[in-house]
Amino acid sequence: MQVGTPEQFRWLHAILKWVVVLNLVDAVLTLFWVRAGLAEEANTLLDELVNQHELVFVLVKLALVGMGAWILWRRRQSPTAVVAIFVAFIVYYAILLHHLRYASGFIKYLLSG
Repeated sequence: MQVGTPEQFRWLHAILKWVVVLNLVDAVLTLFWVRAGLAEEANTLLDELVNQHELVFVLVKLALVGMGAWILWRRRQSPTAVVAIFVAFIVYYAILLHHLRYASGFIKYLLSG
């Protein structure tokens, strides 16, 4: 079964672009928190990279998510791929909210004392 009109595919493409952008934001904020000694990388595969090779960490993270996004885009007419694109967006959006909540607590801590 195939899904999607050209208009829907434009929206889907935009959502995938946001997944990549949110992944980059996650990488940068993760580096900040890890460098500050306030967090650890949750992904055990990337944990050593974030501590030892920061640029490689960002590049690997971008490459992995970029390849995943490319694969999903190539399969965009599959309902499963469409669902996976939305799930990826929701997950990265939730990660962004987590970073913002963490930052909010950190800022409150700094201002209180």
